[in-house]
Parts: sequence; structure tokens; C-alpha cells
Amino acid sequence: MYLKTAVPFSHDLLKQVIAPGDTVIDATVGNGSDTVFLATLVEKKGHVYGFDIQAEAIKQTQEKLLLTGLTEQVTLVHAGHETFNQHVPETKEISAAIFNLGYLPKSDKSVITKPDTTLSAVTQMLERLRKAGLLIIVVYYGHDGGAVEKDAVLAFCESLDQTQYNVLQYGFINQKNAPPFVLAIEKK
Repeated sequence: MYLKTAVPFSHDLLKQVIAPGDTVIDATVGNGSDTVFLATLVEKKGHVYGFDIQAEAIKQTQEKLLLTGLTEQVTLVHAGHETFNQHVPETKEISAAIFNLGYLPKSDKSVITKPDTTLSAVTQMLERLRKAGLLIIVVYYGHDGGAVEKDAVLAFCESLDQTQYNVLQYGFINQKNAPPFVLAIEKK
């Protein structure tokens, strides 16, 4: 046995709640890896809505989806995740969502997720999350502005009503360079 890092751990959690036919959200498509993973889990009967403010992220993700034959069950939205309610039909209940906070790897490190838009998106998605659904936040905070967002997200999660949500924090505490950690919010 070995302790998994943030992304593999988050994927293990998502596998437990996502079934074929579900509607799920990739709130920060980035390089497309999570979008492909989610599209595989929901299969052709389900749907993934993926958000990103950077055209390069949308392009990279579209290319990965084309290569894997998974374009049919994915809608990519070139907008911030805070526009969730504008792009996902209100009749859609979601079983899971994932956020990777920070910046697009190998790109402009000044374009980062922000506390206000992240928390707006999280709040909107929690309202539409089904019972026993999961909202996962992988917190990367070792960049300018990252610690501010980390603190805001942690404060928000700590304030969630324990009668409505379980919140798990998972991460390594003895590693250097601000290792990412996972916040998993389960709706009761």
C-alpha cells in the first residue's frame, strides 16, 4: 500500500459516486485530464460540463477528447466556473464536481483561480449536488495569490453545516513547496 497524492486520491473518490448517465462538472478543465476521466465514467449516457477561462485550456481539452472519442458527452464552456448556472440547465442535478485551483500548468502563472469566483461556483454547485454527491477541490496554493484562495476556501468549507455536509481534508503535511491537498464535500 502507498498513500496517494492529491489527484489520484480525488479520482478514487469520484469513482465511488459517478455512474454511467450522471451529469458532472469539471470546473477547471486545465489540460483536459480530469475532463477525459469524467467523460469515461459517465459514458455516452451521461454528460460532463467543463469550464475554463483560458482558450488554450479549452483547445487542449478538445484535442484530448477528440483523440479519445469522448466529445459526444462533453460540453466545454469558455467561461469562468462562476457562470455555472448560466450554462448548465437548472433541471440538471449533478453527482460530482471537481476543481483544480491555481493556474494552467505550463502557461501564464498570473492567470489564476480567485477566491470570489471559486466560492461563487462552489456555492452554486452545492445547491445542485445530489444527495451523497461529491464536490472535490484540489487546492494548489504555492503561487502568488494561492494562499489567499486557500484560506478563503478552507474557511468556507469549515463553515458548512455539518447536518448537511461532510467535509474531508486530505494532504501531506511534511512535504516542502506547498503540496496540493484535497477537500471533499459530501452532501448528506
